[in-house]
Order: sequence, then C-alpha cells, then structure tokens
Amino acid sequence: MNNLTLKQLRYFEALASQQHFGRAAEVSAISQPALSMQIKELETTLGVALIERGGRQVRLTRFGEEMLERAKSILRSVDELEDLARAARSDLSGRLRLGVIPTIAPYLLPSLIGRLTETNPSLDLHIRETVTPKLLQELNEGRLDTAIVALPVSEPALTEVPLFSEHFVLVRPAADAGLPVPDRERLKELRLLLLEEGHCFRDQALSFCNLSAAPPRELLDGSSLSTLVQMVGAGIGVTLIPEMAVPVETRSAQVAIASFRAPEPERLIGMVWRKSSPLARQLRQIADAVRDTGITLAEARSSFH
Repeated sequence: MNNLTLKQLRYFEALASQQHFGRAAEVSAISQPALSMQIKELETTLGVALIERGGRQVRLTRFGEEMLERAKSILRSVDELEDLARAARSDLSGRLRLGVIPTIAPYLLPSLIGRLTETNPSLDLHIRETVTPKLLQELNEGRLDTAIVALPVSEPALTEVPLFSEHFVLVRPAADAGLPVPDRERLKELRLLLLEEGHCFRDQALSFCNLSAAPPRELLDGSSLSTLVQMVGAGIGVTLIPEMAVPVETRSAQVAIASFRAPEPERLIGMVWRKSSPLARQLRQIADAVRDTGITLAEARSSFH
C-alpha cells in the first residue's frame, strides 16, 4: 500500500460527506474527473471497492463505511500534528478553519476578516457558513478549528467563550412605523415570519414570543434574514432580526425598525472550540478580535442612529 496518500483519504472523506462526486470535487477544489480518478486509484491500492457505482447518489460499500471511520481517525491525527506545530509558533499563521452561523456571517465577517488579515498576513482563513448543529458536528469531527455561534451550546467536549450580546429588533411594514410596538402577547396574533427549521435564531425568536416549536398556522418560514425582510416590505407580515443585520438587510426594503420594551430579547454571541485543541491560545486571540469587531459594529450603529 505504498501508493495510499493523505490526499486520497481527504477526497474519500469529502465524497462520503457530500454523497455526490460533483459537490465533493467542489469542496475539495479539484475537478470532478480528477477526484474520480483519485478515488479509483485508492480502491485499486486497497484492492476493494469503496463505493457502489451506478446510482445517482454515492453509497459506501460495507468496507467503505469501515474505511471511512479509519480515514477520519488518520486525518484527525494528522491535523492534530499540524495544530501542535502551529501552537508552537507565537504568531497567528497557517490554516484556520472558522465556522459561522448564517445570522452572523454576512454582517460580522467583512470587518472581522479585514481586521485579522491586516494584523496577521500569514493567516490562511477558511470560512464555513452553516447552521449550528452542523458546525458543532464538524467541530467535534475535527473538520473545523473553531466556530462563532449563539451561546450556550452545552457541548461537554467544547470550550465556550462569551464575547458580546446584541438585541433583536422588530421589522414591520413602513406604513406601521407610527404604531405602538407590540408586546409578546400581541406578536402571537400577527403573521410572524421566521427562519426555517435548524436555525438557532428561529428558536430564540419563538422563545421570546412564548410560542412552541409547533407554531400557529400564520407563522411563515424563510431561508434567510434577507428573504424575511423583503417579505415584510411586501406587506406579508412582521419579523425579528438581530441588530447587526439592520444596516445590511433594511437598506433596500420598505420597512420600519422598532426596539422592544424592556426586557428586550437578545442573544449572546461567542466562540467554541474543542477542549483538546492545542490552538487554544491562538483561538483566544481570534476571540478577542471577534469581540472587538462586534463592539465596533455596535458603536457604529449607535452613532448612526
């Protein structure tokens, strides 16, 4: 098995994760024919088929499933060696795989990335944007180094570092700007637009409105905050969004923004990483940058208003 390579194992892991040659090639940053050839060479080296061919979706053979667990373990060990080497350096450099939830990424990342790359030119940031459950899974599997999420996540194997809080605001049609701000009970009577299942922001909004996970029929789902705000602008209902999203999402929509009466709904933003990570010291530097960026953005919003 002299020809078996770490690159082949990474391609195999990507294929097993994406269950599709095209998507696996895309996340691996190579062409689909090249990925197919590497998987075929891996099977030839092992002398056993790893995937079932012929169907639309990639399925692992029984041996492929066993191989996947071993491959993940090998790749995690290699990544840990790289992390140890990076941890020995005093500066922030090399690859850093950062996960971010969708209700934070578009609003925080532009400023954060600029701040980090300006002070750490050797840092190679790889960004992954998806919902919290997927980020936590990839973090536990060693596919991410850290993630920016809403706390708490209550994962025993992860370190949680609180960074800053932000309020939720009400978004309603521009024609309603002069109306009293509804309280929680009144919100239940309105057509409330929220993110689809899987987003933690949806759960936080439902909790504030005292609505169960099975909300009333008048509650409508959207795939992004931008979609929700545009639907409000079209007069379909009202929604809640985090303060950091206001400058971006409301600039092209005919909507009015209102703050709730105390106690205002809010969320706690923080970072999480594996307790076993040798990069803890470097990740705390990243956390400091995230905190400073969040505070700077909040101050900019305050001065604007």
